[in-house]
Amino acid sequence: MKEKEIIKLTEKYILPTYKRNPVAFVKGSGTRIWDAKGNAYLDFFSGLAVNNLGHCHPDVVRAIKNQANKLMHTSNLYYTQPQAKLAEKLIKLAFPGKVFFCNSGAEANEAAIKLARKWGNPNRNEIITMKESFHGRTVTTLTATGQTKYQKGFQPLVSGFKYVLFNNLNALKKSITKQTVAIMMEPIQGEGGVNIASGEFIKGVRKLCNEKKILLIFDEVQTGIGRTGKMFAYKHYGVTPDVLTLAKALGGGLPIGAMIASKKFADVLRAGTHASTFGGNPVVCAASCAVLDIIKRKNLLGNATKMGDYLCKKLLILKSRYQFINDIRNKGLMLGIELNIKGADIVQECMRKGLLINCTAEKVLRFLPPLNLSKSEIDEAIEIFEKVIRKWKKI
Repeated sequence: MKEKEIIKLTEKYILPTYKRNPVAFVKGSGTRIWDAKGNAYLDFFSGLAVNNLGHCHPDVVRAIKNQANKLMHTSNLYYTQPQAKLAEKLIKLAFPGKVFFCNSGAEANEAAIKLARKWGNPNRNEIITMKESFHGRTVTTLTATGQTKYQKGFQPLVSGFKYVLFNNLNALKKSITKQTVAIMMEPIQGEGGVNIASGEFIKGVRKLCNEKKILLIFDEVQTGIGRTGKMFAYKHYGVTPDVLTLAKALGGGLPIGAMIASKKFADVLRAGTHASTFGGNPVVCAASCAVLDIIKRKNLLGNATKMGDYLCKKLLILKSRYQFINDIRNKGLMLGIELNIKGADIVQECMRKGLLINCTAEKVLRFLPPLNLSKSEIDEAIEIFEKVIRKWKKI
């Protein structure tokens, strides 16, 4: 199909819940993706931190093909090897406990919320989250999200949530009550503008949770699976959560979510209390196992750190040249470029020049390139990016 035909068909039959760019992609390989007209793009958005190994990594494709030829689906009323092996890998990478598999980050966070409520009820059911956070689009995870712009029109929201300022330990202390059962947060707020938690804040939250016997839930849907140069972002801080949620990059491009509950809380959700028909699908789990193996075998955590530092240095040079760049924030290959102007037009112009990036929180450009990125690809992206932002130099 031609690009115009794809767009026309989409607009006719699919609900307009996305503000789509006028381009239809048909093929991807590594850091490159091609549209229906044959134009190539350097993808520094990675499907919103999903394609951490780039597009169509051959080892992931091979794992998918092999498993699809054996078994594509069976009910969770039975056992499968890919699901068991993936759970084992995740627990060895994270902390002792057990895994619940689902299909998305929102579902993983729903599972974490249900676990916390189940553990605390009937006396405790209040959950504290951070302002500017993002935890999903279901009614409950939307309520957990500390951004009112996403909640408008969906009231009444779920009761039992309150929000405090990110990186403000005193505000958090004051908000805790006898009903508080959990604190849920992202170590780095992605949708909120690539806001990075300080070490003091994370350690303080962990200490508070220990003292008050409150669950600490880390939402690592975006930061997990190597994005920050560690397998999980919490490992930068020397603390361990009680519950960890994952999705996005875990499936190598296929949909999967996971909630890891530490050993102390691993038996809170018993048979019949939670479920997911497609959770832990054999094909997706086989792909996920391949993803984790590739990251280890190719030392992509080390590469993410090295390339993240290199990209950050390049962006800091641009910051010194362009007054409308306020700040550069990064952990590994999760980078935010804070502007003092709106960034949407810059994103559009970058796309027209062959570079895919994103703008969040109106004024923060977000770079989320694959973990197997090279210096030459960074140089190419920076060259395109600077050509674009020169138009705004006088601002």
